[in-house]
Amino acid sequence: MATRELYWNIENHWLIYPMLVIALGFFCYGFYQRLKLWRLGQSENRWQNLGKRIGDVIVYGIGHKRIIKDGFPGVMHLSIFWGFLLLMFATTIVALQADFGVNVFNGGLYIFIKITANAFGLLAIFGILMAIWRRYVQRPDRLDNKKDDAIVLVLILTILVTGFVIQAVRMAAATDPWGVYAFVGYAMAPFFQGFSVETLEGIHSFLWWFHFILVMVFFGYFPYSKLSHILLGPANQFLRKHGPIGVPEKIDFEDESLETYGKSKLSEFSWKTLFNTDACLRCGRCQDNCPAYLSGKHLNPKQVIQDMGAYMGEMGKALKEHNNAKPALAGAHETTEEVAVAAEVPSEEELGLRQLIGEVIAEDDLWACTTCRSCEQQCPIFIEHVDKTIDMRRNLVLMESRFPSEAQLAFKNMENNGNPWGIGWSNRAEFLTSLGVKTLEENPEAEILYWPGCSGAFDTRNQKVAAAFVKLLQKANVNFAILGNEEKCCGDSARRLGNEYLFYSLASENIEVMNGYGVKKIVTQCPHCFNVLKQDYPEFGGQYEVVHHTQYLNELMQAGRLQFDKKAGQTVTYHDSCYLGRYHEIYQEPRTLLQAAGFTMLEMSRHHEKSFCCGAGGGRMWLEEHEGERINVMRTDEALATGSNLVSTACPFCLTMINDGVATREAEDQIKVQDIAEILAGRIS
Repeated sequence: MATRELYWNIENHWLIYPMLVIALGFFCYGFYQRLKLWRLGQSENRWQNLGKRIGDVIVYGIGHKRIIKDGFPGVMHLSIFWGFLLLMFATTIVALQADFGVNVFNGGLYIFIKITANAFGLLAIFGILMAIWRRYVQRPDRLDNKKDDAIVLVLILTILVTGFVIQAVRMAAATDPWGVYAFVGYAMAPFFQGFSVETLEGIHSFLWWFHFILVMVFFGYFPYSKLSHILLGPANQFLRKHGPIGVPEKIDFEDESLETYGKSKLSEFSWKTLFNTDACLRCGRCQDNCPAYLSGKHLNPKQVIQDMGAYMGEMGKALKEHNNAKPALAGAHETTEEVAVAAEVPSEEELGLRQLIGEVIAEDDLWACTTCRSCEQQCPIFIEHVDKTIDMRRNLVLMESRFPSEAQLAFKNMENNGNPWGIGWSNRAEFLTSLGVKTLEENPEAEILYWPGCSGAFDTRNQKVAAAFVKLLQKANVNFAILGNEEKCCGDSARRLGNEYLFYSLASENIEVMNGYGVKKIVTQCPHCFNVLKQDYPEFGGQYEVVHHTQYLNELMQAGRLQFDKKAGQTVTYHDSCYLGRYHEIYQEPRTLLQAAGFTMLEMSRHHEKSFCCGAGGGRMWLEEHEGERINVMRTDEALATGSNLVSTACPFCLTMINDGVATREAEDQIKVQDIAEILAGRIS
């Protein structure tokens, strides 16, 4: 039967057990120290839907669904991962027989392990060499080389290479009838056949122990190095947020026990937020896809996470010094209150640490974020960047009253007039009623509530979109109505800019009005309204079916209620709105509509889930860009590069930003920007 002698030529192999215990001691102690730091955060439940979470680890961890999309580094990481996975399997089988007496390392399984261990060990070496080439020869901007990176790569490469050399030396010293299946060692064995058996046995014994010690160093060093991501990465995938994404944590303004709003201290974040900082791979995918960073802003999403992680380490060190300096408490405390006070964790200020906002993370970085979530979409382990940003914005707005001056005007306009433009609220219904649209008060039997949003009601350019959409609804004989002057701003910009109280006020009024009318279904032309009505309002009592106008028009077309004339030979490039695409994965419906109208799609260099933000999200529609290149102009350049003479959008903010970009490039004669509704309204058959 196919097999071989285990521990061949190895004396005193029992020593591996105390060495293993020592290595595991370092391993467990290291993670225990990290665990104590994570526990500085607030409680948060990330354990529901266990089946789905296990599936996430299989798909994104073992299957590398996101990582493999990244070309060269994706193949590199997959090679290392699967190489080690199969080598670990082989090691486990050997240990079962050698150390636990389970007779399995023979026959067909023995041959299988010989082949796979060699094939995947070679694959792992290939992956490590790719990593060395990428990190130290190509040196992409997104990778920041540290001493630990070199140590880890050299350590793993040495373990892999010595494993093959040990195999080759053993086959050169002793006949192995099954050696051909270990094809790497078998190919290397002839290079050692000039040595005597005694010399080969000496080399084998030395290398075996050297290899084993390196493996123990690997385990002991694990939690203190980037190797920890091997466990923390899949753990973060397992713990990722499920359900609606991008919904900020609700603040209960009626809770009088709340002393602060938002978060300005590390200890105010959840344990999962602190865990994120250790799980981060430092791969830089977020950096490579952040519109703020790519346009020359100081904000770097990877650096934010890394800086928070370093700050957590500072806090842990300061706490240790604080506890060591604290005099021993003699005797029992007189009251339980004294015991509780003594057990409290001192604040960052009491520990003499830097301020999180301003000193660890620059305030300008918080306002530079467009909340496009491209960083999160590309992150292979689901680090949550944007929620942290909004939490810190909330603290600046609600507690410190520190925010960009332009935001002050938007807040004031939303508070006084129910829209960011500051136009009198009593004029909201004027434009749409002039088109024959009735209000819900006039038409309480309406099938749907059409929500034009502030843009459709007040912005001259987007009123054309509203008019086109109304034309399409009327053509399809849809019974619809609007709230008219009873509609207020949905509050999206207020919430994403951190003014949670203003959002709460606007949302509460809107929900009260819609619930009073018994609204069931809402159609909106703005992805920001769509997102906040669909995802944010339910937590405040607003339970509605909300669809975007591209979804609804697609439904009408599929039902035969809308038909379009096709004109051959015309092209269009479509800009994916962040709040429609990445937030809701609505990519195909807009393209289906454009193709139904006879257009040939010319995609921009970045599209679908990698679409480049227009720069208006997260309330930045109302802020100026004072640093770097303008994001909307960069996106406009991508549209111009397609060669199409038409850009289609499905978002009023995107429409405005790309229109401005075209004007900046003085390309009005070269390319036209229209909402999908406008394009389709011009092609009704």
